[in-house]
Amino acid sequence: QVQLVESGGGLVQAGGSLNLSCAVSRTIVSINSMGWYRQAPGKQRELVATITKGGNTNYADSVKGRFTITRDYAKNTVYLRMNSLKPEDTGVYYCNAETSNWGVKSDYWGQGTQVTVSS
Repeated sequence: QVQLVESGGGLVQAGGSLNLSCAVSRTIVSINSMGWYRQAPGKQRELVATITKGGNTNYADSVKGRFTITRDYAKNTVYLRMNSLKPEDTGVYYCNAETSNWGVKSDYWGQGTQVTVSS
């Protein structure tokens, strides 16, 4: 089992920055992939950024060059640094962890943190 707790959301003006954190209940060293997803009102949840165990990162085209995903092994925490925020970045941001145990993959989600960008 993996528990994820997000924090750092809030209200910010367009052009501003926020730093989201995802605290993980166990060591993240062995977790296959960690990621951030978001869901805007009336829309499906979408991928924002992921980072694999090997350190490879992947970003949605809409956030490339503005968002950065990082991790801190000592703190078992994954971060999402968001710069140059736009109103279309508004949504609930969810942390995700994908594990693999004996070939069986499992997905874990946090409760989400609200990000609102005003124009």
